[in-house]
Amino acid sequence: MELISQHAKKIMEGCKERARDMGLSFQDESLEYIVTNRDLLELSPKNMIPTLYDYWVQDVEILKEKGRYELYPGNPYETVINTRPAISFYNDNNPDWLNVMIFYHVIGHIDFFQNNLFFRHTWDYDFSSRALSDKRMIAKLRSEKGRWVDYIIEFSRAIDNLVGYHRELAKYSGFEKTEDLTRLDFYFDIFIQQEKKASVASYVKEIERYNGLVSEDPHGAEDRFIESVQTKHAEFESLYEKARKERRRRKSIDIFQFLMRYSDFLNKDENKWMLMVMEAVRATSLYFQPQIRTKILNEGWASYWHEELFLNDDRINGHEVDFATVNAKVTAMPRVGLNPYALGMRLFTYIEDLGNKGKISKKFQFITNMELRKKFDDKTLTGRDFIFQVRENCSDSMFVNTFIDQDFVDLHRLFVSGKRLNKERMTWQYYVKSRDADQYKNMVLDSLYHPPSIEIGVTDDNSLLLNHVFEGKPLVKEYIKGTLLGIEYLWGKQVYLDTSEAQVRSAPPARAGQPKTEPPPREIRWKRVRYRMKDRVLSRKELN
Repeated sequence: MELISQHAKKIMEGCKERARDMGLSFQDESLEYIVTNRDLLELSPKNMIPTLYDYWVQDVEILKEKGRYELYPGNPYETVINTRPAISFYNDNNPDWLNVMIFYHVIGHIDFFQNNLFFRHTWDYDFSSRALSDKRMIAKLRSEKGRWVDYIIEFSRAIDNLVGYHRELAKYSGFEKTEDLTRLDFYFDIFIQQEKKASVASYVKEIERYNGLVSEDPHGAEDRFIESVQTKHAEFESLYEKARKERRRRKSIDIFQFLMRYSDFLNKDENKWMLMVMEAVRATSLYFQPQIRTKILNEGWASYWHEELFLNDDRINGHEVDFATVNAKVTAMPRVGLNPYALGMRLFTYIEDLGNKGKISKKFQFITNMELRKKFDDKTLTGRDFIFQVRENCSDSMFVNTFIDQDFVDLHRLFVSGKRLNKERMTWQYYVKSRDADQYKNMVLDSLYHPPSIEIGVTDDNSLLLNHVFEGKPLVKEYIKGTLLGIEYLWGKQVYLDTSEAQVRSAPPARAGQPKTEPPPREIRWKRVRYRMKDRVLSRKELN
């Protein structure tokens, strides 16, 4: 691995100047390295950070990539890292014209990393240096603790998709919630209903009593009311403080932080080294969360700009056909499946056209006539400014939900494909299942990253209770045992997990007129179940 030549660096700096002239914004400093195709493939399994801590799963991925390279020695083009300064890696056999295209693509990524608000928590420090520090720390612990270090990494990585990513962003946005549980809310919402189990009549009577105090003196009503409650119920204050602490504990931290703060096992003096390993895994996960949430947007933005800037660069005269060949491989829209480069680039081109014609307005949205929609053009020419706003403020889910509409689906002749078995030839057949925009949008949304939402609680016997807030997607069953095994070890006591699982009922008979090639619809009923991990043994029971 070595830095690119001065000749290639001059090309890169020229690309930066042209990109800035078009409105892209990024730091001046960047590092570019030359590596072989094989080495470039081996960077990817370690999440593109060569200084990331060593772990056996990463070594397996590298061996897999080596095997793939032996069979298919392809050209992976580039890898770029969101660090300070940004670091990118290139093949050692690229001609100058191809480097121009790739440099523009990389600059698009860097502009996205440094301006998209979902990367806000990565702007203020150099993760590459922190990763190197963590790598050295873990190597030192391995020499002292042996294989136990890898056990902690394994258990931590099993829950590294449950980090509080959005809470982390809230710290930088100024919108972090600091609301606390008031005594009045606790009395009416919890104490009188759950602790005292008051009747409806008693509950209404207490509300009327409070409203009477408010009518007498609005400013001191709450204090007088709570004083009367404390006089009548001696246990009120202690129960309030307990509920207040529990609410703070649940709302302000993720499962990583919960285990690190409240696990008696982890906070023993002889086990505190485990906290350093867990924090390294958590920090790494938080750093890469925005990348997995902006794949379509990020690759689409970089592809949009490498095409826009390359075609207007006089340094590539004579290589237009070569560019078209390479670009088609990267940005071709497949008939079946998704290509984030292609979908993202076409969405940016589409919404730029909408902005230029004034179609991002209520005036246009209220038009239902197909011909009038096609001919509509207010010539506002604000499309370029609008796509920069999208680049700054959107994630993949927002991008897809907002801008994939029927006009976009019709323009690119997109569809949702279905698959059925041809019993005569015993082969699978793909067919056009739907050209409806909502169904196509749902197909794309289903492919996006969406980690489960887990609420955390502690039972009276100090067991850990994890409640999966069901959102229509069940947990992957084969991972439940291993994940709960790790959490039980880190917590030090038994762990419960409440979740929802599908129960498929027998399909009703086929309706008249229903195609025989289509399987009859299945009726799915969701059942709430509880898993318990105790002494490394997993049990399961259904809940009422």
